[in-house]
Amino acid sequence: MDSINASNIGVVKADGLTYYTPANNAGVALSEDLKSIPTLFRPLQIRDVTLKNRIIVSPMCMYSADPDPKSPAVGALTDYHISHLGHFALKGASLIFIEAQAVQPNGRISPNDAGLWQHDENSAQFLGLKRVADFAHAQGAKIGVQLAHAGRKASVNAPWVAAEHGLHSLRAESSQFGWPGDIVAPTGGPDFVWSGGGPEDKQYHVPRTLSVEEIKDVVKAFAASAAAAVKAGVDVVEIHGAHGYLVHQFLSPVTNKRTDEYGGSYENRTRIVRQIATAIREAIPPGVPLFLRVSATDWLEGIEVAKESGSWDAESTIRLAKELPSLGVDFIDVSSGGNHKDQRIDPHTSYQINLAARIRKELHESGIHSLYVGAVGSITTSSLAKEIVEGADSTTELLKDEAKAAESVVSGSEPKADAVFVARQFLRDPAWVLNVAKELGVKVSLPHQFYRAL
Repeated sequence: MDSINASNIGVVKADGLTYYTPANNAGVALSEDLKSIPTLFRPLQIRDVTLKNRIIVSPMCMYSADPDPKSPAVGALTDYHISHLGHFALKGASLIFIEAQAVQPNGRISPNDAGLWQHDENSAQFLGLKRVADFAHAQGAKIGVQLAHAGRKASVNAPWVAAEHGLHSLRAESSQFGWPGDIVAPTGGPDFVWSGGGPEDKQYHVPRTLSVEEIKDVVKAFAASAAAAVKAGVDVVEIHGAHGYLVHQFLSPVTNKRTDEYGGSYENRTRIVRQIATAIREAIPPGVPLFLRVSATDWLEGIEVAKESGSWDAESTIRLAKELPSLGVDFIDVSSGGNHKDQRIDPHTSYQINLAARIRKELHESGIHSLYVGAVGSITTSSLAKEIVEGADSTTELLKDEAKAAESVVSGSEPKADAVFVARQFLRDPAWVLNVAKELGVKVSLPHQFYRAL
């Protein structure tokens, strides 16, 4: 046995923290034989960021930020968020998305939502984000920020407050730090209240129509928030274009009745996505990945409200997806629905996974391999997560040749997605990554402090 050199013995301190804690990197497959590792635990490189596995924590609103606009801490992440997000980092998740952060004050879903419209490096919003990012990095995880604007779905109370009154949602009034006079949408008026009710409805406020100048301000706000996020240490930026929030409202002809450059044709309705993506790409370093979350369909096909105008559907999403690489977008995060009360979803375990699979297949059949695809929704078991990303995987070092990638599509061995996005299962089981590894027989690294539990 070699003699022990005392100078090389000791705990390695995590960098970037003002307090002492060991550096960790849980969730890394320990086998050196890449072929023996399930795809779920193989690394994935996107620009300059390498994910240690394919399990990503989806954004989850916590409704736990200071709502008072007079408070310097309004919208800022706190110690609660370090605790909430930090234990996912400690326990092996590769990339953790912070809950949706509004790029403008009136873009929050609720007064208690997080925001990132304060860009000064001494602001509470910037410093709160930096603390979360620093802790995640100390645990070996990457951190992502989802930038959002709620549009007509803004200024509601936290969901448990609504539930206490027997409602799915309850609008927040000025006395509750809401902003009832500044709810915005591509097209406003009583007919465009999210719940579909009139002014007497207590669930949501009536929105007003955004001016063209205000739309341009929204685009600038996304870019400025993205730049601030990267300065705060965020590794990945995502545009929230799903679930009936503002960007999705522009995409769908059901909610976008504008007659100017931002409405009408597909090109006009998608203009805001192109402008936001381009503005963010110019505002952040070239090595920082840019994601886009979309609702792949409104689930309104054949429904009365969409018979005249049509709706946002899978074909529209595939068309947009093919344009994303030219805009500097690296990853499409595929969800669905949330834009109209009449949506008709046939919920089953794979309903959104199948949407992701279709989009990925269409991209690859068109020769587009530079846009990664994520699946989200009801992913709760190790077997399902493994199945989604398994196959002849063209996104790893094992398969870079485009001819082989195309061949894998034809042979039916193409994965359904390149990574899985998991939300509620992490609320049930914060150690889900480690438990999935155990169930799949993959030996992975653990936090140093946890090894004695083996």
